Amino acid sequence: MPIPLLAMDLLTFIWIVAGLLAMFTALSVVVLSLTWLERKLLGRLQRRLGPTRTGPMGLMQPIADALKLILKEDIIPTSSEKAIFWVAPILVVVPAFMIWVTIPGTENLVLSNLEDLGLFYIIAFSVVGILGLVLAGWGSANKYGTIGGLRAAAQLISYEIPIIMVVIAVSMLAGTLNMVEIVEKQASYPYALILPLGFVIFFIAGLAEVGRTPFDIYFAESEIVGGPFIEYSGAHWSVFFLAEYINTFAVAALTVLLFLGGWSGPFLSGDWDILWFLAKVYLVIMVIFWIRGTFPRLRIDQLMAFAWKVMVPLSFYAIVITAVYLFYGWPEWSLTLMSLAGLLVVGYSIYRRFAGPSSQAAQVRA
Repeated sequence: MPIPLLAMDLLTFIWIVAGLLAMFTALSVVVLSLTWLERKLLGRLQRRLGPTRTGPMGLMQPIADALKLILKEDIIPTSSEKAIFWVAPILVVVPAFMIWVTIPGTENLVLSNLEDLGLFYIIAFSVVGILGLVLAGWGSANKYGTIGGLRAAAQLISYEIPIIMVVIAVSMLAGTLNMVEIVEKQASYPYALILPLGFVIFFIAGLAEVGRTPFDIYFAESEIVGGPFIEYSGAHWSVFFLAEYINTFAVAALTVLLFLGGWSGPFLSGDWDILWFLAKVYLVIMVIFWIRGTFPRLRIDQLMAFAWKVMVPLSFYAIVITAVYLFYGWPEWSLTLMSLAGLLVVGYSIYRRFAGPSSQAAQVRA
């Protein structure tokens, strides 16, 4: 006997809700693990122990922090735009979760396989998150919050362009926009070896997109006292915190999928694919945390100049060399050499911008 249409719709709805709840639970556990890992790693970098008292090895510290934030009082400024103040955190955290609807963990582990539309879907939802940050700063009716929101919009839009252009270069190289097929095309060599310039640009721009050090200028405590989050407290502030770590995990996952071979590994394939994927993602995240403990924050003028004078031109260069490589059918090492030439330009630009002035000043003093 065929199942009635209404019953089919109900079953589909239940399946979708169950999948979203499972995704929410998994990402919440991931965020808890990331906060513990970041504290431990930064502690080691700074010759400290990190969390030790709450549970064995401090493993319960993230749960204690979450409970503390949830139980704190939510204070809403009297001069704020109440509706916008409440909606802004939702516009930040919902896109962070929805991005994961189409990110595959393995060939068959994906909530909704949008095939060639998956990458466009992710880029579209990341733009909605930018709107949430701008509204958070403006709705708080605080001058520092407004400045932080405008900085966030300028920064995230500027670094969105290199990300899109590198995604175009990778899709040209793979001949598809389907993330599962892009991973399959890296079975022999990851694209980080074939197109290292694209890998570096995507990783740096991804750091800027999620506001991680050294691109955390739009909520710099020493300059604008928290930026768009200045008037938020308690559970509202924890929502922004949650979105930041989910987005960080997403950037690491996309870096792995597009450039590090995804779930492909030299051995233990099949049922172990998810372990390869998670191992690579957590390795990338540890590099992100190491950067936080090592590099200073950029000024806003340095950050914007680096985006438009270095990242955007080089991302366009990545598209050009990929097109030339495909058109003439050159060997893969030729694309690698052209990419390395672009990386030399990146290194020289960073040296001239940050090391150059200090060395010139030292020569003048001498």
